[in-house]
Amino acid sequence: MRTILAIDGGNSKTDIVLVGEDGSVLGTWRGGPFTPQSSGVVPAVDVIENALGGPGPHADHVFAYVAGADLPIEEVRLRDEMARRALAPRIVVGNDTFALLRAGASGPWGAAVVCGAGINAVAVAPDGRVARFPALGRISGDWGGGGGLAEEALWHAARAEDGRGPASELAAMVCRVFGAATVEEVVIALHFGELPYERLHDLVAPLLETARGGDPVARSVVVRLADEVAVLGVVAMRRIGLLDVPCEVVLGGGVLTARDPLLTTLVEERYAAQAPHAKLVVADVPPIVGAAFKGLDALGAAPEAYDRVRAAF
Repeated sequence: MRTILAIDGGNSKTDIVLVGEDGSVLGTWRGGPFTPQSSGVVPAVDVIENALGGPGPHADHVFAYVAGADLPIEEVRLRDEMARRALAPRIVVGNDTFALLRAGASGPWGAAVVCGAGINAVAVAPDGRVARFPALGRISGDWGGGGGLAEEALWHAARAEDGRGPASELAAMVCRVFGAATVEEVVIALHFGELPYERLHDLVAPLLETARGGDPVARSVVVRLADEVAVLGVVAMRRIGLLDVPCEVVLGGGVLTARDPLLTTLVEERYAAQAPHAKLVVADVPPIVGAAFKGLDALGAAPEAYDRVRAAF
C-alpha cells in the first residue's frame, strides 16, 4: 500500500500524519513551530525530521503545506531541502492556504481565505490555474489577521487615551487585558520588552467583543477586516474567472473559525454583494486533512479513503 506523509507546518506547531492510500491513519507526530522565514530553511526542516525521529524515507510521498512558503521560490527551497533529507521519493511543498482550500471544499478547486496570525488567500480553477498573493505583510499590501487586529486595537487605544483620537472603550479594554493602569504603561512595557510582543494577540477576542458592544472605533476595525477578507477572495476568484460560476470559498484560521457574529455577518454581506455565486464554507477540520487529501488526489484514491481521513479528525 502506498503511503503519504502529510505535513501542516504552522507558526505555532507542526502536525504530521502518515496516511495509507486507503485513508487509514498509520501514525501522527507533532513538532515545534515551522518558521523558515525567520529561522531559515534548514532549521525549519529540522523540525519535521526531529518530530519523525530521524532521516527518511518515511513514506512514498510527502505533501507538505506550510507557513512561510509564500513564494514559489520558497516552496522550491523547502522541497529541495526535504529531498536532500530523503523524506520520501516524491515531495510536494505548497503554501498552507492550499491545504485549507482542500480541507474545506468539496473538491480540489475553489477559493480559500485564511485569517489567523496573518491573512492570505488563494484560488484554484478547475483546469489547475492558480491565483495567489505574496502575503509578505504590509510591504506586499496585506493587512489583517490577529497581528493586524491587535496592533490596530492598541493604536486606537493609545490615541483614545491621549486625545489624538476619538474616545473609545478600547483604552479600558487594553488596560483590563494587561492589568495596567494606562495604555501608555502597556506601550512602554512593550517597548522595553517587559511585555512580550506576542501577548498582543490577547487583544483580538476582546476587540471583537467590544465591537459587538457597539463601540464605533472597535467596529471600524472589524469592518476593515471584513473588507479585507472579502477583497482577497473576490480578487483571487476574479483573476482566474471564478466570479461568474458557483464557487466555494473556504474560510479558515482562528479569527474566522471562531465565528464571531458581527465579523461573520459583515463577511457574508460583502460576498453576497461582490460574489453572489460564491458559497462560504467555514473549515470544520484542521488543515492537515487538506494536506492528506492532496496526497490522496495524486494517488487517485477511492472516495472512501477521504471519508476515513475526515472521520479520523
